[in-house]
Amino acid sequence: MANYFSLFLVFITVASGLIWLIDAKVFAPKRRQKVIAANGGNALPEGTELPIPYLVDTAQQIFPVIAFVLVLRSFLYEPFQIPSGSMMPTLLVGDFILVEKFSYGLKDPVTRTKFFETGEPERGDVVVFKYPENTKLDYIKRVVGLPGDTISYSSKDLYIKPACPSGQDCLPEYKVQRDFLGQYNYQGYQINKFSEKLGDVNHEILIFPRRLDDISRYHEQPGTKIGEWVVPQGHYFVMGDNRDNSEDGRFWGFVSDDHLVGKAVAIWISFEFERAPEDILPTWIPTGVRFERVGGIE
Repeated sequence: MANYFSLFLVFITVASGLIWLIDAKVFAPKRRQKVIAANGGNALPEGTELPIPYLVDTAQQIFPVIAFVLVLRSFLYEPFQIPSGSMMPTLLVGDFILVEKFSYGLKDPVTRTKFFETGEPERGDVVVFKYPENTKLDYIKRVVGLPGDTISYSSKDLYIKPACPSGQDCLPEYKVQRDFLGQYNYQGYQINKFSEKLGDVNHEILIFPRRLDDISRYHEQPGTKIGEWVVPQGHYFVMGDNRDNSEDGRFWGFVSDDHLVGKAVAIWISFEFERAPEDILPTWIPTGVRFERVGGIE
């Protein structure tokens, strides 16, 4: 849907711009000459407004607005809504976030071809990307593994062996440390909340200790054991902060750099949706606003 909207914006911008340009270069001078001829060939008084066809007037009105929206949405910031709980407690259902589109390079809004490099994801970044198994869908997860890293996940513990660049000392595998913060109520269950550090980013995660890891569904990579993945060049390994309720890289593999949309940087508004199906008002109408959640994302 997001890609269709991008195509629609590009089409409207180009169409309205062409209508305005062609009229200014071809038809507007002809209309002016007709008015001058009707005025006996006399020059028109300064400031005289000529009649403009409705289509041209509409194009002139919408072109600056649509062009601004296209540039803003394609290259600067795009709003997204969080639809699921896979990134809890960092992001909640009902959070509306801003995604910085230029963090990982500028891309053509139609073909999504990168034409200018601006940076690369860092460990711990929260990123929006095109779901590798259906690129019409946008997913949001946290970057855990960088190109060349070896990632292991066993008994709910995360292990990282950083990539070993040529000519440099290799760093050993390490277990990502986490500190217990207490209990968290999730869908009626009390699950554990931890503080975890990935790179320079401190964030919170949820672990459901009684839920077994679904290793039978783990993505299998040739040459590695179950629950271990070596991140290919040009790709990233991502996971949800709600570790036992997230469909992430453990199950489908890696995110290509080509599929990155941008970095989630802020929550600009957050709504509560707590209506029961039997309520008079539809469930999509908010029941409240969580102003305390507005701000940056860690």
